[in-house]
Amino acid sequence: MARTLIVEADGGSRGNPGPAGYGAVVLDPETGEALAEAAEFIGTATNNVAEYKGLVAGLRAAHALDPQACVQVRMDSKLVVEQMSGRWQIKHPDMKPLAAEARSVFPAGRVTYEWIPRAQNKHADRLANEAMDAGKIGKQWEPGNSKAALATAAAPARSAAARAADEAAESVEAADAAPSAPAAGWGAPDLGPPATFVLLRHGETALTPEKRFSGSGGTDPELSAAGRRQAEATATALAARGSIQAVVSSPLRRCRETAQAVAARLGLEVRIEEGLRETDFGAWEGLTFAEVRERFPEDLDAWLGSARVAPTGGGESFAAVARRVAVARDKLLARYAGKTVLLVTHVTPVKMLVRLALGAPPESLFRMELSAASLSAVAYFSDGNASVRLLNDTSHLR
Repeated sequence: MARTLIVEADGGSRGNPGPAGYGAVVLDPETGEALAEAAEFIGTATNNVAEYKGLVAGLRAAHALDPQACVQVRMDSKLVVEQMSGRWQIKHPDMKPLAAEARSVFPAGRVTYEWIPRAQNKHADRLANEAMDAGKIGKQWEPGNSKAALATAAAPARSAAARAADEAAESVEAADAAPSAPAAGWGAPDLGPPATFVLLRHGETALTPEKRFSGSGGTDPELSAAGRRQAEATATALAARGSIQAVVSSPLRRCRETAQAVAARLGLEVRIEEGLRETDFGAWEGLTFAEVRERFPEDLDAWLGSARVAPTGGGESFAAVARRVAVARDKLLARYAGKTVLLVTHVTPVKMLVRLALGAPPESLFRMELSAASLSAVAYFSDGNASVRLLNDTSHLR
């Protein structure tokens, strides 16, 4: 299953054009750990060219780590993000070959682009400044001398004048590239309808009221009588709303049964997505939390303390689940752009989708309540932003 990597990239020019450099970092999406860094002084160039060179370097660094990965690029350059996303034209002759080079690193569809504020791109910004500082004294950036991962106060920063010059230059280039490009702020044109995932946790099984671990490595239980009633109540409520355009389900039986109850009411078919299955809880399947605490106390403490630790007996870590859920999310977003889709899944995938949309840390998974047959919703916009619109709604069951 494809791994997900985050690439953050930046570039700068002290003069625009002037002495220029770029920086890029590859991050683990779950821990935020820097897996690779790249930076280079590139001589005299514009700010936008430096940003594109940073993008290429970041993608190549990600490819060196895992050529089969899916990559989420995050940059504070609206120009580069919009052009690489295909929403703005590329007219500048210096940037066309760089954009083509960036597209050649990974196959189409494996890279997505997200704009982030400059304050959230500090690591790559510092790397770019380190590269320009090295170039100023006739040297190249060396990883061993980098302090880019340190706190902001210890790292070099662009002057206000340099930042203003960069932003002004980017605005000029953006106007040339896309006369109808969206403006920043509240006055931005409508991005079109978001893709909205309505997230339905399956109805109860016999294990649910007993709060037993029930993942993808256990007995695959069916819905209980209470669970079937919950599925029918949910179907009635969603039919009344009338907004669902497709139904996608985890392959596990309790989800398929819940999804079929809703789809039959809506006149839709159920599509199965393997990435929406529940965590494999290994040797903990079928046990209560108290039983796991009694039998595997050290393993449980380690699991609660780190998203990278798997349950006893070869289960899945939350980090592994996050990777496959993110891949499934991106696949479904590409298939259902602008549509409202019901995803019938489990506790962990629902919480994971909400966590990823919020940019919340892994421990937030333990701080969400998610009832059987509850509804949550996340909207995904074409500019890469996400909005959590509903969490753990059970009003349709009352």
